[in-house]
Amino acid sequence: MKSNVLSRYRVMAYVTAVWLLVFTVAIILKYGFDTGNTMVISQIHGVLFIIYVIFAFDLGSKAKWSFGKLLWVLAAGCIPVASFFVEPKITREIQPLLTDRAPETAKA
Repeated sequence: MKSNVLSRYRVMAYVTAVWLLVFTVAIILKYGFDTGNTMVISQIHGVLFIIYVIFAFDLGSKAKWSFGKLLWVLAAGCIPVASFFVEPKITREIQPLLTDRAPETAKA
């Protein structure tokens, strides 16, 4: 697997997580304090989440994940701050599968 597949997933995991936090704050402001409009924020997050799903499916298919694991990764994009914990775990798991990584040299 090429490292750009993992990189795309990682970028979208963080971008989607940040926008989900922004959207969550906007919802709290709108319904808790009757201020603001969430239309633009929700549309941006929706588009970013679709891109995240595509990249997660791409990574999952190349890593040969089970359907349950894929659903777990996709659910992390729906829960505020979950992606910040799931993404590093996925990255550690995928690193050994990368074919275009530079070989690690042994340190003396």
